[in-house]
Amino acid sequence: MGKEYLFEPKRVKKIKTENRIIKTKIPVQRSKNVINDLKTYEPRSMGGLPLIVWDKAKGVHIFDAYGNKWLDFSSGVLVTNAGHGRKEITKAIVKTAKRSLHHSYCFPNKERADLAKYIIKKIAPPYFDKVFLLTTGSEAVEAAIKIARNYAHKNHGNKKDIILSFDEDFHGRTLGSQLAGGIEGLKDWIVNRDPDMVNVPIPDGFRGPDQSFDTLLKTLEKRKVKAENIAGFCMETYQGGSAIFLPNDYMKKLREFCDKYEIVLIFDEVQSGIGRTGKMWGFEHYGVKADLICAGKGISSGLPLSAVIGPSKMMDLFDPGSMTSTHTGNPVCSAAALANLKLIKKEKLTENAAKLGEIMDKRVMAIWNKYPDQVGFAASKGLVASLQMVAKPRTTEPDHNTAYEIIKVCIENGLMLFAPVGTGGGSVKLAPPLNITEEQLVEGLDTLDEAFNTVLG
Repeated sequence: MGKEYLFEPKRVKKIKTENRIIKTKIPVQRSKNVINDLKTYEPRSMGGLPLIVWDKAKGVHIFDAYGNKWLDFSSGVLVTNAGHGRKEITKAIVKTAKRSLHHSYCFPNKERADLAKYIIKKIAPPYFDKVFLLTTGSEAVEAAIKIARNYAHKNHGNKKDIILSFDEDFHGRTLGSQLAGGIEGLKDWIVNRDPDMVNVPIPDGFRGPDQSFDTLLKTLEKRKVKAENIAGFCMETYQGGSAIFLPNDYMKKLREFCDKYEIVLIFDEVQSGIGRTGKMWGFEHYGVKADLICAGKGISSGLPLSAVIGPSKMMDLFDPGSMTSTHTGNPVCSAAALANLKLIKKEKLTENAAKLGEIMDKRVMAIWNKYPDQVGFAASKGLVASLQMVAKPRTTEPDHNTAYEIIKVCIENGLMLFAPVGTGGGSVKLAPPLNITEEQLVEGLDTLDEAFNTVLG
């Protein structure tokens, strides 16, 4: 999906501000050996991002080894919520690594215990009391689906087996997560589909313009899905490529529907959790309760760790040793995650995301209003936003090429973004670290404006 960024060093204007420095051609000619080695020895799927060789990152800035500096609006890929290379997180990593405890499988370690306790006591909703630590978001989603189905089987028998998810939801790269997800193009390789993984229309107001809850009920009826046979509903709090939240009224009805039929409502918070949207958990904007939460990305601000959070009645279904993971609660990753979560709490970064989110929302909507024929839809909440580029006015047909060019210009002007995402790769996604200042945010948004004007003006 989408164009590959080619290694074609281009002379660009020199930039020098406190947050951005561009002093070479972009990409840098001297980085060619690194790019070529990656292209030669890694699969083609690992390409697709702008060809900037990261050397170090600190706070809200990315540096290469050639004197260039970018203001980061990517957070890697919505990971470094507390900022890059925070000394508190580095200290926790080094302290654990120097103790020579790099791995313990499921043998107890203090770092894992401290992290589990902190998650439940300090950041989980008060009605949850257990956390299962894993490695990736995909792994967390698969574990949550396993928990939901087993909970349904235990209470209602094996016929209660169906997992619902929205069209275009992205839940990961593994078999189970892609079966549950709603992106049809990601399932081409799967030979035997699970007939009990069912996707339903998303009421997002853009690709899913019908926002009536009755549409869900009619879809289930049309597909001969009985509500009493649904084990779980696994949904992204907002879809990763769009950042669009669903109507509160719809979500309240969905919660009531799940309660009525004892359906486990799973919120995939891998992107939206840990303060990103101006609340610790994105689903809190809906005013409803979750049954399970999948967390990841921003939970550690850099190291591979994810989690499923929920109540004992679901989390304690499995006998000892029957639901584990090789690197579950890795001590180094756990130490990093605990330091990260404490930083987010101490520095009130969730509140900062809420406050600065008002600025980002106004600026993103201003771009949409200025270019309504090229931007099909824009959405923003806290410090995450997206602008969905469309090939034709008043359509939903994604325009990857324009999104690609806008991001390319941003990179050349010292603003770091990842490649276009979402349906058809048409979405320009904004996700700065949550410790960004108002001055830095405004400079980044000014740079984004300039890129849109350069490409579309």
